Amino acid sequence: MSWAMGFDSRWQRDVGYGVPAECDQPDCKEKIDRGLSYICGGEVYGGEDGCGLFFCPAHGGGYLCERCQHGAPPFAAKPDLPEWMHHKESDPSWAAWLKTRQTGGKGNPS
Repeated sequence: MSWAMGFDSRWQRDVGYGVPAECDQPDCKEKIDRGLSYICGGEVYGGEDGCGLFFCPAHGGGYLCERCQHGAPPFAAKPDLPEWMHHKESDPSWAAWLKTRQTGGKGNPS
């Protein structure tokens, strides 16, 4: 099984090393991906100690973010990057997803 692309039901967003992203630390604009190398807690969903958000190395990526280090509530998850959404909306490999999105999950587009 590859970790290139998946979905995190807790944070309701795409994850995996194939998903471009920004560090989830609110003031950081560092470009990363949502692969295991950057996940707080170092494991899927953050393991036992992490929040499961994604951070650049300067903000705890792969280990624990500053909030989890101190037992504080997690930061808010940042939204998907525009380039990722454009890819999903324009690449033929996402046609089935786009069709479902356009119909609200109810079959064929009207």
